[in-house]
Amino acid sequence: MRLKDKVAVVTGGARGIGRAIAEGYVREGARVCLADLDQAEAQRAAGEIGKKAFAVQLDVTQQGSIDAMVVEVQQQAGDIDILVNNAAIFDMGPIEEITEQSYDRIFAVNVKGLLFTLQAVARNMIAAKRRGKVINMASQAVRRGEPLVAVYCASKAAVISLTQSAGLGLIKHGINVNGISPGVVDTPMWDEVDALFAKYEGRKLGEKKRLVGEAVPFGRMGKPEDHVGAAIFLASPESDYVVAQTLNVDGGNWMN
Repeated sequence: MRLKDKVAVVTGGARGIGRAIAEGYVREGARVCLADLDQAEAQRAAGEIGKKAFAVQLDVTQQGSIDAMVVEVQQQAGDIDILVNNAAIFDMGPIEEITEQSYDRIFAVNVKGLLFTLQAVARNMIAAKRRGKVINMASQAVRRGEPLVAVYCASKAAVISLTQSAGLGLIKHGINVNGISPGVVDTPMWDEVDALFAKYEGRKLGEKKRLVGEAVPFGRMGKPEDHVGAAIFLASPESDYVVAQTLNVDGGNWMN
């Protein structure tokens, strides 16, 4: 019960890594808000997780939606102790085919949305004068460029940079900002990624997913549940002296 009586928000919490973290936080005693654009799916997930979970609709690209989410969480559960910035989207294509629309959409969610959700929650934590924990979900995509994934890689590199700057800027308020960098994870999103690789690399459906899983030193793709332990650690008092770091949870794909 390391998170007993804490209030946590997990963006993109309706499925995948976000849902797994929400489930882990509830097991550790937290009251958890699944903040997701898909409110129906978030409500369904919250119902399955249990009475300590609840759903709030959130569009991280809209400041009004972010602010309304913070207010609703306060009304339902109290001031926020933990934020997991997990909401993200993916797109890919050759450099010569990248569109301004795709670029704007990825950065609006993965970078701008993350930053201003962090800001709104941090303001709540500061006003409440309580120690807080913020966990930003990055990606192994920041560790090297990918010829077909330039914009997504750049957006996740920005996440690590923001994690470092926010970590240094907010620790004086007792707010720890850190990150988790997953590798290749078997989620519904990766099925979409696999289909895009099939399109651009001329592969059969499922082939890219199989190959990247086989290449992981651990021997398989990650599962959403593989990230829960790190998320609990970074949300708990055990990580009070950890500031502005991003932890690789990727089966050994990258070392730094």
